[in-house]
Amino acid sequence: MPLIVEIAGWAGAGLILIAYVLLSLRRIGAESVIYQGLNVVGSAGFVVNGWAHGALPSVGLNLLWLLVGGWALSRILRARRPGQPVGPGQPPPIA
Repeated sequence: MPLIVEIAGWAGAGLILIAYVLLSLRRIGAESVIYQGLNVVGSAGFVVNGWAHGALPSVGLNLLWLLVGGWALSRILRARRPGQPVGPGQPPPIA
């Protein structure tokens, strides 16, 4: 395997672990750009590594993880814009 594939996998693991530790220690919240960004980039690293190793269940799980994180990240960023609807059941952003 090329070294870059292994680096992507280990970096992905590290980023997801960092996100989980920071969330568990209440240093960041689940609605933070940092938390969702770490998860999106980390899962992308797992997708690259899993694909190269032919680990399709891991690829599938991490593609879904990436999509959920990307969706959450887009909601967080849209909520920061004044006048943008946040979504059903969500309070409007406080100015």
